[in-house]
Amino acid sequence: MQTIYWLLLFIILLIIEIITLGLTTIWFAGGALAALAAELVGFGTVTQVVVFLVVSIVLLVMTRPIAVKYFNQERQKTNAESLIGQCALVLEDIDTFEGAGRVEISGQEWAAKTDEPDGKIPKNTVVVVNGIQGVKLIVRPKDERDR
Repeated sequence: MQTIYWLLLFIILLIIEIITLGLTTIWFAGGALAALAAELVGFGTVTQVVVFLVVSIVLLVMTRPIAVKYFNQERQKTNAESLIGQCALVLEDIDTFEGAGRVEISGQEWAAKTDEPDGKIPKNTVVVVNGIQGVKLIVRPKDERDR
């Protein structure tokens, strides 16, 4: 009777993995398959649960880092993501409260603001891009710790 439970758990975990593609449940599906094999060989419930846990943890610890490394290797940063951490030149005074300010980065002009609600940065200041919010770059003045 336990055979059906391990088989159902295996199928459910595979379906979840196929839907999410997050490399989270596949390791436990392998553990369920190993526990199913232990049940078919004739081991008791406690042994099956131990086999499930041990195989799942070993698969998770030993193979997940390798799979994650190669799973998303073709993912490219978007143009906007690649701007984070780069330096830009303030073309128009930045006044976050007023919603004004423009910077130039990589030959492109962007609207910009600071993290502070009343932040101001004068024209011709070199700034570093900390993030992106909508179509505006979040910037801060460049200091000595920046390259």
